[in-house]
Amino acid sequence: MLTLHHLNDSRSQRILWLLEELGAPYELKRYERNATTRLAPPELKEVHPLGKSPVIVDGDITLAESGAIVDYIIRRYGKGALRPDEGTREFEAYQEWLHYAEGSAMLPLMLNLYVGRLREAGAPLHPRIDSEIANHLSYVEGALNGRDFFVGQALTGADTMMIFVAEMAKVFGKLPAYPNLDSWLKRMHARPAFQRSIEKGGAYRFAA
Repeated sequence: MLTLHHLNDSRSQRILWLLEELGAPYELKRYERNATTRLAPPELKEVHPLGKSPVIVDGDITLAESGAIVDYIIRRYGKGALRPDEGTREFEAYQEWLHYAEGSAMLPLMLNLYVGRLREAGAPLHPRIDSEIANHLSYVEGALNGRDFFVGQALTGADTMMIFVAEMAKVFGKLPAYPNLDSWLKRMHARPAFQRSIEKGGAYRFAA
């Protein structure tokens, strides 16, 4: 059976949500961040050398990286759900969102998080970071115009990947300027599978 090594307040919440949406069988092993440093516990290094979460173990396969995990779970356990048919334009858009979420969109948001900790020393970097955040969130806002989901007419793995982008934008107080993204995040939070994932995964400070 697939095991999800789940860290509180982390990207592994999206994997837990995905598994709940699919109704796939899984075992959950929970880890807690250090209350002072907010770092993952050293036990995660016994699962994967990076010591990060999410990590899944499925038989002799161990995978880190959210995008790779989402893709694997949907192919292995989705039975055709949560992804468009291959060879369609929607499938290519789906693939783009899977990679965009961590490959481009999260970078300025994470820079904002870390540079913010520098206080005055980081001030010269904020105009460029703010500009990049606005660039990406405007792109996402436009993509959701008139749409309930990122691809097609139903939830896909693209939505599970993009939720962390929206969560971080909310943390930084950016969502009021992007009503489409704000509404999308509220819809995702309201899904029964997302609510179950919170119940099973424990404290998740990003959720409403």
